[in-house]
Amino acid sequence: MDNYHITKDGDKWKFTKEGNERPSKAADTKQEIVEKMKDFMSDKTGSVKIHKEDGKIQEERTYQRKNDPRKSKG
Repeated sequence: MDNYHITKDGDKWKFTKEGNERPSKAADTKQEIVEKMKDFMSDKTGSVKIHKEDGKIQEERTYQRKNDPRKSKG
């Protein structure tokens, strides 16, 4: 499973795959980067750690499209 991180770098928020130097996505706000991350992860399997501005982990989300509980709600 791939690991990803959402972090603040200067005045930008970045969504980066662990081990990569360049971010997969970037945005001006945390809310915007979380939305971009959701779209990016919609067909992928991985763990996303969302960090606070100070670098501490705020939450972790696991993505597996086939097991996504939002897809099973009618």
